Amino acid sequence: MMNKKQPWIIKPRRGVCLVISAPSGAGKSTIAQALQQSELHVKHSISVTTRPPRQGEKEGVHYYFRSVEQFQTMVKEGELLEWATVFKGSYGTPRAPVEAALQAGYDMIFDIDWQGHRQIRKALPADVVSVFVLPPSLKELERRLHGRGADHHEDIAHRMSVAQDEISHWKEFDYVIVNAELEYAIAETRAILHAARLTTTRQISGLRQFVTTLGVS
Repeated sequence: MMNKKQPWIIKPRRGVCLVISAPSGAGKSTIAQALQQSELHVKHSISVTTRPPRQGEKEGVHYYFRSVEQFQTMVKEGELLEWATVFKGSYGTPRAPVEAALQAGYDMIFDIDWQGHRQIRKALPADVVSVFVLPPSLKELERRLHGRGADHHEDIAHRMSVAQDEISHWKEFDYVIVNAELEYAIAETRAILHAARLTTTRQISGLRQFVTTLGVS
């Protein structure tokens, strides 16, 4: 794990919604988890899902597991920033904890699909910075899916069948990286997050206070 000592940050500032999207198996979740573990001032968005837990997954840590009926109620009552049905389950992002974290100056990391990116950018247009992760090849993408060991062969075949459609949305994102080497992909995504934190508009409240200490009104 990296040393968490980081440069001083002007406060208060508005948090960043860093959206990481990719076809299944390209590495978006691994990159998101690496940033969460190595970065200060970061919170990972925990999604709600209707699919059953996989081995090792815990309630409130990896997902909030809800019934289809409970999920539909959350959608109806506007409790989700974004939601979609993907493969054999529905997924969504609870609104309240995200808005509270951004206001408190925490950055939120999302590993969601292109549909979720569209919705969350519409809901929080000034806060979203998005990254699309591409695999180095479709052959390598399929190898990684088989290597996960969590999906059945028919699930992998379906994921591969929709991969090119998912990749076709790359132009909708602010940044695109190729995850050929995980270490470099993580470093590139980290650089994007650090740059987003430093935009003038995101720091404006804290900057106004800080520059007065430098004798500038």
